[in-house]
Amino acid sequence: MVRGPLHGIARYALELARRLPQLEPGWHFVGLMGPDGVPDDLGDLAPRLPLERCLGGFLTAAEQPTLLASLVKVRPDLFHATSFSLPALWPGKLVATLHDATHLAQAEETTPLQAAYYRAIVGPRARRAAALLTVSEFSRRELSKYLGLSEYRLQVIPNGVDSLFRASTAAELEDFRRRRGLPPRYFAAIGNVKPFKNLAMLGPIAERLPAPLAVLAGRGARRALGLPESVIELSPLSDADLALFYGGAVAVMVPSRYEGFGLPALEAMACGAPVIAADAGAHPEVLGSAAVLVSPNEPQAWLDAASRLLRDEALRERLQTAGKERAARYSWDDCARRTLEVYRRALG
Repeated sequence: MVRGPLHGIARYALELARRLPQLEPGWHFVGLMGPDGVPDDLGDLAPRLPLERCLGGFLTAAEQPTLLASLVKVRPDLFHATSFSLPALWPGKLVATLHDATHLAQAEETTPLQAAYYRAIVGPRARRAAALLTVSEFSRRELSKYLGLSEYRLQVIPNGVDSLFRASTAAELEDFRRRRGLPPRYFAAIGNVKPFKNLAMLGPIAERLPAPLAVLAGRGARRALGLPESVIELSPLSDADLALFYGGAVAVMVPSRYEGFGLPALEAMACGAPVIAADAGAHPEVLGSAAVLVSPNEPQAWLDAASRLLRDEALRERLQTAGKERAARYSWDDCARRTLEVYRRALG
């Protein structure tokens, strides 16, 4: 799943891959990558373990037979499927991380093939796994509901926040804004063009916000989402610049209607940015009172929240402090340690 722009599931796999071999140097770890390999611009996240290329991509006709062939070749004592690509034909010990039930809960926004894959491959193979992990209590309930799994079969191990996401100096932020052509004050929004990410909801209020709106959602997102020309569209950012994008914003807006965890909002908090997030999915659980939570269906409420944050310095400072404290609770080191303990139990 590590392909193209780095998303939360890919980061999960990469963060574990760089920590687990250090935690258990007596074990031999091998990473299974897709037919196109891994991107060459991962920086510190680049895997430093042996990699085996699987010749079939996710959701292709060749996925299952080539996944089986790769596992037969590697002969692992245990395979951790860090995403939804579960090996239906391999009988060995499996640990699987199911991040959310988006493809079923938001079925109107996914293809029939994706929904069928979940029901025919993910659900049945998950029931036979040695251990099942997920990233939030919300996702545990959703997966139980849509895949017919007992909630007790799923262990919650939350994602973490990389130490790169931190508060920046005024000079660093000023340099970033200059390089990216951003004004001294702006609201940041992050996501993609998928309907459940809900960025189009910001369109009707974008020109009434008390500062310009800057969107990070992939190339061509402004046009695809029907956002006004006044919205600033950013090209993809490195992690270092992403931290600066968050930290330089008046507030970061995350209107997604369905999130299994909500990592971007948490990373923004770690950078000292106040966060306005949808009161939906795992956001209330993960962000708690450290964010302003707003209905994803009420644009005026988002405009009101943004206006209040700009004029209320005390509220901004409270959210900045609370956000940093909240984000500090989530550690990739802790995630890796707890995951290793799952491996040990699965191996007996």
